[in-house]
Amino acid sequence: MTSSPEGDVTDRAAPGAGPSRTPSSRLASRTPSSRLARHRRKLIAAAALLAAPFLAHLAVGAATRIEPPPIRAAAGEPAVGPDGLRVLGPAYVRRRGRILEARLSGSPEEIGHQHGRLFYPEMVRNEGTLHEQLRLHVPVAPLRWLLMDLARLQFRGVDQGMTDGARREIAAQARAFSPDPFEGSLPTYHRFVFLQSLYDIALSFEHSPLLGCTSFALTGGASAGGHAVLARNFDFEAGPIFDEGKAVFLVHEEGKIPYASVSWPGLVGAVTGMNAAGLALVVHGGRAGEPRAAGEPVVHTMRAVLGRARGVDEALALLRDPAHAPMVSHLVMLVDAGGRVAIAERAPHAPLHARVPDGAAQAGSKVPLTNHFEGPLASDPRNLRVEAETSTRARRARLDERLAALPEGATIEAAVDILRDRRGPGGAPLPLGDRRAIDALIATHAVVMDATARVLWVSEGPHLVGRFLRFDLARLLDPAFDPASDAAEPAALPEDPLLTSGDYAAWERAGAPHPGGERGGDAGGSTTP
Repeated sequence: MTSSPEGDVTDRAAPGAGPSRTPSSRLASRTPSSRLARHRRKLIAAAALLAAPFLAHLAVGAATRIEPPPIRAAAGEPAVGPDGLRVLGPAYVRRRGRILEARLSGSPEEIGHQHGRLFYPEMVRNEGTLHEQLRLHVPVAPLRWLLMDLARLQFRGVDQGMTDGARREIAAQARAFSPDPFEGSLPTYHRFVFLQSLYDIALSFEHSPLLGCTSFALTGGASAGGHAVLARNFDFEAGPIFDEGKAVFLVHEEGKIPYASVSWPGLVGAVTGMNAAGLALVVHGGRAGEPRAAGEPVVHTMRAVLGRARGVDEALALLRDPAHAPMVSHLVMLVDAGGRVAIAERAPHAPLHARVPDGAAQAGSKVPLTNHFEGPLASDPRNLRVEAETSTRARRARLDERLAALPEGATIEAAVDILRDRRGPGGAPLPLGDRRAIDALIATHAVVMDATARVLWVSEGPHLVGRFLRFDLARLLDPAFDPASDAAEPAALPEDPLLTSGDYAAWERAGAPHPGGERGGDAGGSTTP
């Protein structure tokens, strides 16, 4: 190697070597095309790695798509009156205070179409809230795709546990939900099938937002006039829209017993309801057994019970029917107009266990329910974990105290007062929103059902601090009822003093905290009203 006068370095060929390569010749050999050729395999591998998740996503979408069944197309658009009453054939929606009251009537296709058109604005808002919640908790888009793909794989056959009528109704509802602002995330019918199974999917997760409900039944001498009463708080932390936009559905399905369901726009099934025969029911989340992707969604089973059973015994027979096999574990409290009470404990692959008070207790019973099993599934490790790590025991202890102290002949007002209880066992003070309280300020609806009088009292919101409005089902479930001729305001029980004292507003300004975690330990904290 020698240096040129200009200071350049020049290679000198060694003896016996080929012609020397100058810098310019080496540079010429490193053209972009040659470099690309040398790294082609690496680039192909990198591209394959980048494309694999997207291709897998497309493959999952193609392999798991849930197709709607053929349906008879329903038609018609709502007519809106000056008072806000929306009417579509025999169906209607109107606002009673802050609660939506709606009648749906006819075949599965007709009910689905009425639901999708009458409630289109509310359904858009509700589903939008769920999408916002998902983005909030899973801010990375590819991770959201992964979670959705896993759900699609696990629950790809979830519609097979639904009845033909349920699938046709969902298909008609999906067809009526137009334009669909969320179709890019999942086809409408497929998405609606998942939304109808949301309760079961949520309960299959260890930290379910549905393990907080509190209910009790009063019968015979325990309640005023000997009426059979079922009271419940439905705790569901999926956003305030489900509290602010709650609905009382009055459903007249062909060939079925008319019934009322308290839930939210978009839900085809029931979690809280009472039928025209006076059978009332509520569902509570629980954990026992192994969740499965097959079976009937619990909200559809509850709807089947309301549409077919006239009493507790008929309801228990339906809940034992293999055609209604559950996907996840849960508890169902049943009360009928005759004063019968039962708690059905259900879990996949396990026989139903019914807790039924004996004849003497039925004559004047006070029956409590929170979120743990007390029958053969009580020793299940999942149930033991619920008892150890959630608020079910603390709420049950306080509920037992309140029921024991409840005088005979308790009124609806007394039942509401128990649902609004915000203290711990022994009356110990708790901070507002503490999850160990019966009223943890997380309920999307609270209902007191008088099965004897066929009357619902429903919380107006927010949570339980607003009024409770009266819905006379004996009148509202009459097919001849005309909402246009009934403009009177419903009777109401007064709002909780917490709402007007300023304490609730201060709690909201503080960020609406929910102390107490998931543990049901000793009560503590500041005094609540």
